[in-house]
Amino acid sequence: MPELPEVETTCRGLAKVLIGKKITEIKTLRSGLRIPFPEDLSKYMNGTKVISVSRRAKYICINLSNGYVLIIHLGMSGRIIIGKKEYVLNLHDHFIINLSNSQKIILNDPRRFGLVTILNTDEMESSKFFRNIGQEPLSDDLTPELLCSKLKHKKIAIKLALLDQKIISGIGNIYACEALFRAGISPKRKSNSISYKRASKLVNSIKLVLTEAIKAGGSSIKDFVHPDGELGYFATKWRVYGREGEPCLCNHQKNVLIKRIIQSGRSTFFCPACQR
Repeated sequence: MPELPEVETTCRGLAKVLIGKKITEIKTLRSGLRIPFPEDLSKYMNGTKVISVSRRAKYICINLSNGYVLIIHLGMSGRIIIGKKEYVLNLHDHFIINLSNSQKIILNDPRRFGLVTILNTDEMESSKFFRNIGQEPLSDDLTPELLCSKLKHKKIAIKLALLDQKIISGIGNIYACEALFRAGISPKRKSNSISYKRASKLVNSIKLVLTEAIKAGGSSIKDFVHPDGELGYFATKWRVYGREGEPCLCNHQKNVLIKRIIQSGRSTFFCPACQR
């Protein structure tokens, strides 16, 4: 699944193409994805201009000149393609935005777990999509104090807490593993046992890992590529994720191998020596 850095990278790529452009037509090539496409979608989009493109958690938010926001979620396998006038449709292209400069924005989603909907700007935060979303991890508001307050009554493993979008929004499996490694925290440690000192390290590691991943264009795994077709290269910087059985990269534990366990159906990678 595309995680926060991949979605942020997509937003930045879209912003370069969309901002200031007029939407001439939208097309839906099926009835919907995870949820149906809104029946009146073209009514709210055709003829509008794109004011900005932003991200909220793992959602792409395209802000329109009429006060509405197009919301796109990439689901498990979705990606955005920027096409020219002569673009030939692919099998899994489901939603198309035609622009006044003849470019096209295409949502391609083989597994169809993504979604497209539209909301009034004033309705966003109270909508079912955003009302329970947790703190943005790159915000200054994510502090050790805030994290401790959210974890103090949680008895689940800290790795699972990081994946809970009601606690912190946008963190997925890859970056949870990487952040915990850099913070030296075992993914099995109970959330309510995270001290202020450990929370400080974890907050710092979360911000550092996500910032580095965004700079690298994300981690291109399976179906994800950037809107311009380029691949992200953060996967080359993974320290634990996907490295089961390989030596830990820490200098003082040359003979320690990365382990993989399953937590709530997801693979977790960690160093048993470095992470406590």
